[in-house]
Amino acid sequence: MCDGIMATLLDPDARGRVILVGAGPGDPGLLTVRAVEALRSADVVVHDGLIDPRVLDLAPPEAHRISVAKRRARHTLPQEAINALIVAHVMAGSVVVRLKGGDPFIFGRGGEEVEAVRAAGLAVEVIPGVSAALGCAAEAMLPLTHRDHSSAVTFVAGQCKGLTDQDWSGLAGQGRTLVIYMGVATAEAIADKLIADGVAPDMPVAVLEKGTLPGHRALRTLLADLGAMVSREQVASPAIIVVGEVVELSDAEDRLAGYAKVAETMA
Repeated sequence: MCDGIMATLLDPDARGRVILVGAGPGDPGLLTVRAVEALRSADVVVHDGLIDPRVLDLAPPEAHRISVAKRRARHTLPQEAINALIVAHVMAGSVVVRLKGGDPFIFGRGGEEVEAVRAAGLAVEVIPGVSAALGCAAEAMLPLTHRDHSSAVTFVAGQCKGLTDQDWSGLAGQGRTLVIYMGVATAEAIADKLIADGVAPDMPVAVLEKGTLPGHRALRTLLADLGAMVSREQVASPAIIVVGEVVELSDAEDRLAGYAKVAETMA
């Protein structure tokens, strides 16, 4: 197959196209209509590791499916190799769907892949998806903004290098909501950092585990207890952490003894 790709790389008439598609937070029912249409047109599907098999089944049976799974510290392919793979298949004449969990432009490296495709002189289409934050929060009845509680929301990555050196002051607290992606493994460090940056230790926090998927959980505690709760509840990825007063409005289950009493004093 690689020989066939290389043989047509320089033939402009043989070039296909690439579509970056957001697969949503997990439940296939949350795919957009355009996402389904793109999958049905695919010759090649280059997909993340957490994509539901039912979503992959929407592509034609003969479509080539390539997993480029990325999990913390475990990568099937480096990003540069993924970029090259996409470009090679498109230049070989294939319709390539790059299928990414959530939305391609929210911690999905979609921007890097668009740059790589454009640098190769190829056109690219982006189909947005329901982001993990929005899908998981909706399932937990957790409004990320609310007229009485929060007029701002910020998304951050919790597994980035130099976490403790970043300035998160002002991102969480009264009237603001902070949503943390990929923060399970660093939950204790995140809580310590936020408290050091001035967020109240008794600020409500929700952990939304496996949102929209079977076995999903929505757990609530206070910021000072975040790391301990993640450990004792054995929370696993994928999970979203939400920090802010809006957590009080959600259907999340309390996971801290005396939480209700503490929260009552905050009201």
